[in-house]
Amino acid sequence: MSKTIGILTSGGDCAGLNAVMRAVVCRADSLGWTVIGIENGTAGLLEDPYRVRKLHPDDFDGFVMRRGGTILGTTNSRNPFQYEMDDGEVKDRSDEVIAALKDLGIEALIGIGGDGSFDILSRLAEKGGINMVGVPKTIDNDLYMTDLSVGFDTAVEVATEALDRLQPTAASHDRVMILEVMGRDAGHIALSAGIAGGADVILIPEIPYTIEGIAKKIQAVKDSGRNFALVIVSEAVKTPDGKKHEVVYYGGETRYGGIGEFLGPKIAEATGFETRVTVLGHVQRGGNPTHNDRLLAQALGVKAVDLIEAGEYGKMVAWQNRAAVAVPIQDAIKECRIVKKDGFLVHTARSLGISFGD
Repeated sequence: MSKTIGILTSGGDCAGLNAVMRAVVCRADSLGWTVIGIENGTAGLLEDPYRVRKLHPDDFDGFVMRRGGTILGTTNSRNPFQYEMDDGEVKDRSDEVIAALKDLGIEALIGIGGDGSFDILSRLAEKGGINMVGVPKTIDNDLYMTDLSVGFDTAVEVATEALDRLQPTAASHDRVMILEVMGRDAGHIALSAGIAGGADVILIPEIPYTIEGIAKKIQAVKDSGRNFALVIVSEAVKTPDGKKHEVVYYGGETRYGGIGEFLGPKIAEATGFETRVTVLGHVQRGGNPTHNDRLLAQALGVKAVDLIEAGEYGKMVAWQNRAAVAVPIQDAIKECRIVKKDGFLVHTARSLGISFGD
C-alpha cells in the first residue's frame, strides 16, 4: 500500500530548494510512495481548498533542478500558532494545519527550512502526532549540527563574484568598495566570501570593530602602494557603539540593513579614500544553485526519505564529515551556529593579513 509523504518549503527562499524536492520525489517514487507538495508552507493548508498538488519525477526535469527559489512557494510570516487574520486578529490555527495533514492522508512530513521553521514544524509534530523529518536550508549557514545548509554555497558564490567585479572598478578609481551581504545572526557569508574574494577588511557581528581599526588597515594598504581596498560587511554588524542598524519598511516592520551606508562616509573621513557601497540583498538568494548546493540538496533529500523508510522521525538531515546523517531536530535548533572568534577560518583570514577592524 502506497505511503504518502508531504513536503513543504518554509521561511526565506534560497537556491537548491527544488533540487531537494527532486531528490525526495525520485527516491519516494522508487519505493512506490506518493509525494504531495504543500504550497506556501503551512499557509497552504489553511486555504479552502488546500493548496497542494501531487509531485511526480516528470515534474523535475533538468530545468527545474537548476532553478532558484521554490516551485511550491514559501512564507516567513504565517506562523500557524500566531496567525494574523485579515482583520488584524491573531489566532492559533495550528489545529487546522494538523487536521489538514491528516485529511490529506499524509503519513510523514518533510519540512525544508531553517531554525524558525523547524521550531514551528516540530511543535506541530508534537501537538498532532505528526511524523516529521527536516532538511536544513539557510543562506546564513547558522543551523547547529550541520556543516552546511542548502543555499549557503550559492550565496557565498554570489558575494565572491561581487567582490571580483568590484575590485577592478575600485582600482580604476582609487576607491574603497564596501560590499554589504546578508547574515541575520552570523557572519559566515561575509567571512567565507571575504577570504575567497580577497577582501582587506571583513566585518562580522561576532567580532567588535572600530572605525580606527578599519582605517588602520586601509592606510596600511595605501602605504603598500595599492590604490584601492575592499571591505565586506555582514548586514547584522552593529555600529561601533553596539547599536543595531535597521531599516523600517512599510507597515512598521524593521529589518537589518544600511550598515554599509553607515560605514561609507565614516571610512572616507578616516582614510581620505573615496568610498562606494554595494548592497547585494536578495540577489544572494536567487539564481541557479551552484553544483555544491545541488549535490548537497539531493544527498539530503534522499537521506530524508531513507529516514522515513526506517521510521526515524523528529530528525533533521545533517551534513557531517562529507556524509548525510540524522540528528535530533531539537539539538539542531537549540542554539545558533555563529562564527567562532578562534575558529580556523578566522585564523586563516588573519594569517592572510585580513583585518576584522578590531
